[in-house]
Amino acid sequence: MLPVDSCLLIVKNRIHFQLFKSTLIVSAMTFLSRILGFIRDVVFAREFAASAGMDAFLIAFKIPNFMRRLFAEGAFNQAFVPTLGEYKESKDKDAVKDLIQHVSGTLGGWLFLITLIGVIAAPVVIMIFAPGYLESQNQSQYDLTVNLLRITFPYILFISLVAFAGGILNTYQQFAVPAFTPVLLNLVLISATFWIVPMMDEPVMGLAIGVFIAGLLQLLFQLPFISRMGFLSWPRWNPQHSGVKKILKLMLPAIFGASVAQINLLLDTIIASLLVTGSISWLYYSDRLMEFPLGILGVALATVILPNLSKQHVSDSKKEFSATLDKAIRWVIYLGVPSAVGLFMLAAPIITTLFGSDKFLKIDIEMSAMSLMAYSFGLVGFILVKVLLPGFYSRQDTKTPVKIGITALVINMIFNIAIVLPWFLLDYPGAHAGLAIATSISAFSNAFLLYRWLRKHDVYQPSKGWAKVWLQVFVANSFMGMVLWLDHHDVDQWLNWSTTERVMQLLLSIGLAIAVYFACLFALGVRKRNFLPSK
Repeated sequence: MLPVDSCLLIVKNRIHFQLFKSTLIVSAMTFLSRILGFIRDVVFAREFAASAGMDAFLIAFKIPNFMRRLFAEGAFNQAFVPTLGEYKESKDKDAVKDLIQHVSGTLGGWLFLITLIGVIAAPVVIMIFAPGYLESQNQSQYDLTVNLLRITFPYILFISLVAFAGGILNTYQQFAVPAFTPVLLNLVLISATFWIVPMMDEPVMGLAIGVFIAGLLQLLFQLPFISRMGFLSWPRWNPQHSGVKKILKLMLPAIFGASVAQINLLLDTIIASLLVTGSISWLYYSDRLMEFPLGILGVALATVILPNLSKQHVSDSKKEFSATLDKAIRWVIYLGVPSAVGLFMLAAPIITTLFGSDKFLKIDIEMSAMSLMAYSFGLVGFILVKVLLPGFYSRQDTKTPVKIGITALVINMIFNIAIVLPWFLLDYPGAHAGLAIATSISAFSNAFLLYRWLRKHDVYQPSKGWAKVWLQVFVANSFMGMVLWLDHHDVDQWLNWSTTERVMQLLLSIGLAIAVYFACLFALGVRKRNFLPSK
């Protein structure tokens, strides 16, 4: 018979392997989605560039997408998954099915009402979120954005139910299906650009129709998997159900705390609507590039660790809880920092390669590169927020992130005014990049305050060896940055190359950077075991 310590070590290693395996699955699916997202954005850039029509569509799509992240993937998911996990661990399957029935009915009812109000009140919504379009010279832009929003707003209904279904699947360790689902959005929007857009008098209307179709298709895709688990049944409206009330109680404060980054980005859009035409598109293209490492690392880790942390909290496994957080943070530092350095150094080459065309001009490349470089400063902060928040929501603490989130939001607005206002008044080009800088500062502030609280209240205790980790990462990134600097070419040179030459040069630069970074880590003693907490 094995000693108790040996048994615990086997269980611990099994948990680590399962977490690593699940993260890889989600990362792989997210990687596929992000690649198709890049293709989608390349198609957008070559078809619409940074035009007024594209600005209008991005606002009309950002509003329901923002609400999706705020209510569904943000607050709702952070409240629903721990509650569902608790039911799964402590109750029978019938009780779990009853909870799902009532949550789906109540959530669906509220979402339908919100969607109806959003469609009817579209003119007012655009007045709030794009006040720059109220000026007389922008009347056509305002009308177009209102019409687009009326088509895209139902996306919030469909995609929130998708997030609900994904929460069920994730709780039962079926991560691949929810992670793959966003691929359908990109496929539909790419198809819409080629097949629906040409039929429209106003081309961007075709993209709005594509958003509507994509939302419905993603929901229909997940339903068979829910049915196979035995949880697909007719929804029931009952806000008084004990489980529903608990979720709503956890959800209300989490609406703010889980989505500070999204609120910051939306505030950036509001301010950007007051800047020169193209500012919204420039921010969009750079934000999309930042979302790539954020999705592959930050969202994947957060998706996987939330159910694990919830389970560890219910079983009162404090050491395992802290170890899971420690491992996730270590991955963020080892992989997030070089991602940020790479995005900063390769901002213009990446944007030129992906988006450069006869319509997406040099000025668009330079302006988008400015905001991407600014966003890259905050990438690690964004990822850390994604990873640290489950440390609160798994413990059903939704109030603390709210307080911290308010502080981060205030910091964002202060720096928006302090940076963007003088930039704009002095009439220097690229004022939109000031919005990205303020958002990055806010992300790091949010992450630092979340981290400090977890440490102060003994929820998280770092494992041994962190000083060595920081030294290894600093040295490896210094060498990688030096190599990228020596391999630098200006924008004119990149524009003179053919598409094939751009792709080959970019792949060469990225491959060289990766090889140098990991070679340095290896030389400094980093091995597979270093991604795990010290025993």
